[in-house]
Amino acid sequence: MAKKAYPLRINEDVLAAMQRWADDDLRSLNAQIEYVLRDALVRSGRVKLTQKVMTIVEDETDKKQDD
Repeated sequence: MAKKAYPLRINEDVLAAMQRWADDDLRSLNAQIEYVLRDALVRSGRVKLTQKVMTIVEDETDKKQDD
């Protein structure tokens, strides 16, 4: 998927808050904005989530039974 540059005019307080959020999530500001936009699109039903990452957590009792 190709990326396209787009100039964004945004309130500086909103931008500062996004930067702090990006820092907390160890993302670049650009990646954080894209993440938030994509999440909003999925939640609103405007796009479908095509890939989901699944994490399977094993119970410690399951591990002991296997041994």
